[in-house]
Amino acid sequence: MPVNLSPPDPKSLLPVKGVTLGVAEANIRKPNRKDLLLIRLDDGARVAGVFTQNRFCAAPVVVARQHLTMLDPDATIRALMVNTGCANAGTGKEGIAAARQTCSGIAGLLGCSSAQVLPFSTGVIMEPLPVERIMAGLPACTADLRENNWLAAAQAIMTTDTVAKAVSRRVSIGGADITITGIAKGAGMIHPNMATMLGFVATDAHVSLPLVRAAVAYAAKHSFNCITVDGDTSTNDSFILVATGKAQMPEIDDAKSSGFTAFRDGVTGVAAQLAQAIIRDGEGATKFITIRVEGGRNDDECGRIAYAIAHSPLVKTAFFASDPNLGRILAAVGYAGVADLNVEKVDLYLDDVLVAKSGGRHPAYEEADGQRVMRQSEITVRVVLNRGTASATVWTCDLSHDYVSINADYRS
Repeated sequence: MPVNLSPPDPKSLLPVKGVTLGVAEANIRKPNRKDLLLIRLDDGARVAGVFTQNRFCAAPVVVARQHLTMLDPDATIRALMVNTGCANAGTGKEGIAAARQTCSGIAGLLGCSSAQVLPFSTGVIMEPLPVERIMAGLPACTADLRENNWLAAAQAIMTTDTVAKAVSRRVSIGGADITITGIAKGAGMIHPNMATMLGFVATDAHVSLPLVRAAVAYAAKHSFNCITVDGDTSTNDSFILVATGKAQMPEIDDAKSSGFTAFRDGVTGVAAQLAQAIIRDGEGATKFITIRVEGGRNDDECGRIAYAIAHSPLVKTAFFASDPNLGRILAAVGYAGVADLNVEKVDLYLDDVLVAKSGGRHPAYEEADGQRVMRQSEITVRVVLNRGTASATVWTCDLSHDYVSINADYRS
């Protein structure tokens, strides 16, 4: 079971004016499951995204990037298409052609150009995209298009996820209430380097395109780029922000304004909830772990140390076993690549328990206290470097027997 994560309440998911969503069972990989999602956007929506930095990026990532940059200045993105079951990655020129074919099919149904469609895929890598099944399922998606279809949309993009991930909130900006709703998928192959496996956030806020781009980059940095399950960066990572401009409010076009800050922080809050839900639903995860590194000279060294701890199989398996073998954490701090780190200044906390002081075991530390914390389902590891004011936070999970089983059986 996921770590303190319940399915979203459909009543909590707020429709966003200018966005409709439709799903279908296209039998892309397995029968009798939602596996195809179409998100239709009203004309005029501002759309921006960040994508995987994996050089072996998937065909839909290549095409989506191209479409976001090649649009006519007077045109806007009109649709997002997401399939699960097949990643369309490692598929060469044929994969690019397949992704473009699906865009053309959607364009024909919606009456727009293919460049106004962004494709996204998730699933098994190095398998050809079943274009004919997607094309056959698209009419059902269009027939299902509704404003209040966010939960079904979240379910339609799942792979090894056990719980759908969807979040809404309202934010007041200058007396106007805006709506922000988002969905995401991911449970394994999670170490985003620009985005999560797949994440889509929409809002009715009226925001200029440059500031939509700024907001999606900021939100990714402070949410999806702060999580890791297993240290593997996917070929398909994509995080998209849509602002339809339907809210009754003046356009936000000043990056220094309080309105932009409120908008950016609202989007980031939704993205952070989705990112943390991915960790709580990590494949085989039994514990949600926050790793905070404080007192560094810069953000980079703090992040290096936090990820060294989060990626260590020895640390992660110790958490799974509730074994306070905490020297493994100090070892990870030491090999993180901070060459001039003075370990004699490093303090280590496990929740409220001071484990190590000035680089060595604290005289008052009792293993029973460490074990008490390790048995919890939510744990905070805090490393204090005592060499500056910078900090970094990473969210991760433990590594269990089930992680191996899930990934060994993934294609069966």
